[in-house]
Amino acid sequence: MDRERTQILLAALPHVPFDGWTQEVIGAGVADSGLDPDLAWRAFPGGPTDLVEFFSLYADRKMVEVLENMFLEDIRVRDRITEAVRVRLDLLAGHREAVRRALALLALPAHTALGVTCLARTVDEMWRASGDMATDFNFYTKRGLLAGVYGTTLLTWLADETEDFSATWTFLDHRIDDVMKIQKARWWLDKRVADLPDPLAILRCFGEGNPDKADRLADSSV
Repeated sequence: MDRERTQILLAALPHVPFDGWTQEVIGAGVADSGLDPDLAWRAFPGGPTDLVEFFSLYADRKMVEVLENMFLEDIRVRDRITEAVRVRLDLLAGHREAVRRALALLALPAHTALGVTCLARTVDEMWRASGDMATDFNFYTKRGLLAGVYGTTLLTWLADETEDFSATWTFLDHRIDDVMKIQKARWWLDKRVADLPDPLAILRCFGEGNPDKADRLADSSV
């Protein structure tokens, strides 16, 4: 029912700034779309939270569509991620109050799990659209760092009254710089750890009565 859900969402969005994410807004979206009133329950059986989740999913899909046509492989990874965040916020620019009300709903204790799910899916789509297909531990660290960047940038964007959101983009650039520093420090630490001798190998040497070999293993890391 994606087509019908999209129709209802787009028709409902103009009502959200006035009435919030409510069952009444879903009904208004169905009515304005000219669809069967029964679709209000069939399209979004979970009510307003289902509509909010679909709003997030819809924005993710639109973001990916734009990014797929931007030839991101020709630019640095940091610039790809910056562009992904900018594209998604640009797509939401006409619905800032709807975004604000969605965050307020997802901040309620009963809905925080859904908020985490939406955020995790968004940053995952950003990384994938940027060409990252990691499945190792980096998968989680990259997404965790980007979740912090996107979350704080989103809050800055919601409060930004500067022309063309210039304050938001400056803030975003600074946060991306911070992440790059963390990634560089982590690469250095990983390299140092990789250069350390295998402690089990050293213990095996002592167990075999060969302390000289153990000393050589230890010295090789200095």
